[in-house]
Amino acid sequence: MNKAFRAKRTRAKIHGTADRPRLSVHFSNQHITAQIIDDDKKATLAYATTVGAKMTGNKTEKAAKIGAEIAKKAKTAKVSKVVFDRGAKLYAGRMSALADAARKEGLEF
Repeated sequence: MNKAFRAKRTRAKIHGTADRPRLSVHFSNQHITAQIIDDDKKATLAYATTVGAKMTGNKTEKAAKIGAEIAKKAKTAKVSKVVFDRGAKLYAGRMSALADAARKEGLEF
C-alpha cells in the first residue's frame, strides 16, 4: 500500500479545531518534527524539531525529547487537548515514545 494513500486515509478522519488542534508528527531519516495545528485557522500553534538542536541519543530517545518539548510549548500556547495525527506511520516505536512523553508532560489525546 502506498504511504501517501495511508496518510491521506488517516488525515481524512482527523481535523484540528480551536478546542482540539491537531498534533502532526513527521519523521525523516535524520530529524523529527512535531507541530500543533489549528486547521480551521490554518495556523501552527506550537512547533518542535531536532533540526539545529544538539540532541544526543538514538532516534527513539530524540522522539521522546521532542514529545516532551511539544507538550511544554502546547502549555504556553494554552492547549491541553489535541488530536494525534500519525500520518502514514504506525503507532509503534518512535511514534509511541513521542506520544507517551507528551502525555507525561500533561498533553491529552
